[in-house]
Amino acid sequence: MNAQTISQAEPLVKARNVHKSFGDNEVLKGIDLDVMPGETVVILGPSGSGKSTFLRCINHLEAMNRGSIQVGNEQIGYELRGKHLRKLSARAIARQRRQIGMVFQQFNLYPHLTVLQNIIEAPVGIHGESRQAAEAYAMTLLQRVGLKEKADAYPRQLSGGQQQRVAIARALAIKPKLILFDEPTSALDPELVGEVLATMKDLAEQGLTMVVVTHEIGFAKEAADRVVFMDGGYIVEQGPPDEILVNPQHPRTRAFLSRVI
Repeated sequence: MNAQTISQAEPLVKARNVHKSFGDNEVLKGIDLDVMPGETVVILGPSGSGKSTFLRCINHLEAMNRGSIQVGNEQIGYELRGKHLRKLSARAIARQRRQIGMVFQQFNLYPHLTVLQNIIEAPVGIHGESRQAAEAYAMTLLQRVGLKEKADAYPRQLSGGQQQRVAIARALAIKPKLILFDEPTSALDPELVGEVLATMKDLAEQGLTMVVVTHEIGFAKEAADRVVFMDGGYIVEQGPPDEILVNPQHPRTRAFLSRVI
């Protein structure tokens, strides 16, 4: 996305002082992050740094202990009543999630459904769209990810890379404002990674707002508008990829990159 356009936009995602603990283990220790419309933000960091937990907090798959996350004008998972946040009902949270697609490490496709049926499951079964309209849009998405000819195939008949591209199409089927990727290539054989990253690069070029947790440094270099480095539950530094990946300022970022590049 054009840097000037980003600077003039209002953030689509506003995370403020996000804390999350699992028992005595504080995983997120006060995360502040804005994501602009049309921006691709790549989050890097070692295992256990809180990257995936933060991603799951954005769509309330994990509930924060403290802080706030807004997507658009909505406070995710909560509503402000007076000066206090109150947790929304499960139905209201499900409605909020319609604006947020997510692609996981594992493909999570229903094995007993065809590719087409997997993609239309949420639009028809959860959001009440007509089957005819959902199927027409699903075919458009399959063409977009290069798998139109696989509409009637079952997941077991696809490679891992093809299954993940179907998962991407499924995430897009709800027409989200934002799509989250949680290490989408980590479960793939190395030779299948490229086809998934190519699909993601195409989405970035089309202006989809994306937050991507990944170890794929090449993708970050080529597709990211901004790289965020996390460690120990904090954002250590962030900036354009040619700054963070080529000339990081923080010693922890330099140490991490020296092992992965």
